[in-house]
Amino acid sequence: MTELLPGVQPAVQLRVPTDEDAHAWHQVFADPEVMRFLGGRPAELSLYQEITARQRRHDAEHGFCLWTLLDEDGRVIGFTGAQPWPREWGPVGEIEIGWRLTRRAWGRGYATAAALATLERLRAAGVERVVAIVDEANERSMAVARRLGMEPAESYDVPGTDRRARCLRLELR
Repeated sequence: MTELLPGVQPAVQLRVPTDEDAHAWHQVFADPEVMRFLGGRPAELSLYQEITARQRRHDAEHGFCLWTLLDEDGRVIGFTGAQPWPREWGPVGEIEIGWRLTRRAWGRGYATAAALATLERLRAAGVERVVAIVDEANERSMAVARRLGMEPAESYDVPGTDRRARCLRLELR
């Protein structure tokens, strides 16, 4: 494992998800702790197959998507990127930035480095602002959003749960 110096961002690579990435995402997100704020249990492979196909369409249509995140050794460690908000509740019509990483990559700067690369790509694509929807108890993701300069905005009840999600906003202009 690469040791990081304080304040130094790790090298990351972002790529449009492939068919094979659905299998990789299924494997790296099979950890209940990774899924703690997303229902608490791993999703079926078919869900990741649908998500990766949708992200390829987003990239073709918008110039951005949830990209597969690779570490400096080329291993899949999750995803980061942006997509139109996909639900009927929350910031409908907004562009959502997001990240999800395997537990072995936590605390090493990957999420922040990949999110910063995402912001550069979104600016280049002409996106003017983004939101992040983060479970209010998810301190790790809240910290990433703060490092990006995102400002807390409204909160939402997450349908079908007893959870609250915070919307954070960032102007890209």
